[in-house]
Amino acid sequence: MPNLFSGTINIGQALLQYICLLFSLCFHEAAHAMISNRCGDPSARLMGRMTLNPLAHIDPIGTVVLPLIMIITKVPFLFGWAKPVPFNPRNLNDMRRDPALIALAGPLSNFLLALLCAVILRVVVMAAGITSLDQLAASPLCQVALFMIMINLVLMVFNLIPVPPLDGHHVLYPFLPPVGQRAMEQIGPFGILIAIFLARPVLSTVFPVVFGVVLNVALLGTGIV
Repeated sequence: MPNLFSGTINIGQALLQYICLLFSLCFHEAAHAMISNRCGDPSARLMGRMTLNPLAHIDPIGTVVLPLIMIITKVPFLFGWAKPVPFNPRNLNDMRRDPALIALAGPLSNFLLALLCAVILRVVVMAAGITSLDQLAASPLCQVALFMIMINLVLMVFNLIPVPPLDGHHVLYPFLPPVGQRAMEQIGPFGILIAIFLARPVLSTVFPVVFGVVLNVALLGTGIV
């Protein structure tokens, strides 16, 4: 499968990638808000975060500046972040379990969205009789589905890095001993810089495996893979 994020990218492709990323980030944050609400804390819902409206979630750096720089410089993995969804632990039904559930909701939503797009990709390929990579790349619907699969799997893997403020930190934190929790809190101010530093080696290692599995499920038996 060719790397759709490498080589020369025209304005149309760049815009399409960014729209896919923006929607995926909003879906991710809305999932956090929805699970937080179900766990007993309506804070995010009352703040208007349980929505797919980008205006409710945009972070100037993570949603605008960084992704656009990555597109312009042709970085192979397009990712970013939106404003964190707040929650009040005192309102939760279970103060130990629920923060981890809220955190997992984001990456899980991206994985489910990637699977949905894989199903859509398979339906389009089968319905259109696509049997080659060239035909696949020439189909606008297939291109959108592929971008959505790639971006959502990248967001899933990136957000599971166990460094604050990423979701992986919130999943791991309740299970750490006190010394581990204090260490997490100490690196908090530098967390996003550490996450960006770790992103390339983590994504280079994990993403191709996950993407390959999902793509093989989507295209198995079509003659393309």
